[in-house]
Amino acid sequence: MLRFFVLLLLLANGAYYAWVTGYLASIGFAPANQSEPQRLQAQIKPEAIRLLNTTEAKRVEALASAPPPKPPECLQSALLSDAQASAVRALAAGLPTGSWSLENTAEPPRWIVYMGKYADAAALAKKKTELRDLGLAFETLKNPSLEPGLSLGAYTTQALANESMAKLAARGVRTAKVVQELPERKGQLLKLPVVDDALRSQLDGVKSLLGATGLAVCKAV
Repeated sequence: MLRFFVLLLLLANGAYYAWVTGYLASIGFAPANQSEPQRLQAQIKPEAIRLLNTTEAKRVEALASAPPPKPPECLQSALLSDAQASAVRALAAGLPTGSWSLENTAEPPRWIVYMGKYADAAALAKKKTELRDLGLAFETLKNPSLEPGLSLGAYTTQALANESMAKLAARGVRTAKVVQELPERKGQLLKLPVVDDALRSQLDGVKSLLGATGLAVCKAV
């Protein structure tokens, strides 16, 4: 009996060896092909792979973490006086040709629905609270001579301001009046129609000259 099991074991080992080595493939018995030659074919110049040194690795890391470039935009200044325009023209002369222009323009008069002047900051704060309770918005003034006071809306004509004041009166506003906050103003406007990252890096001097007004996104015409 022992001889039988030994013979059976030898036959099984022989059959397995013949199966593994492919001797039985001609009769349809062979293991599945585990090789994947297509992976080797898909490799793109593996011999070109190299390790980066510390400096190169930091450069790649910096590029990967850098924010995407900001898309180009149109920027413009606030209205400039003749003196301001002359100073801007001299400074902007160093910018790329065609990247900027100074345009003659005019700002219409500014009429507001005005509340004030108030005796002091406490009176102004009290009025702000009353307006918030009525659900009314207000804004600070652009004309210091009207301070301390509030604007309940700005308009390009007196007629539009009067119309707004009538609507506000229906909502409980009793002490407002229409005044001209600013007259029509003429001057020049600095315009930079296509400001990309390269041009942005050259605008520090112009921004410093313009001061608090700086540059803003161009208004839609």
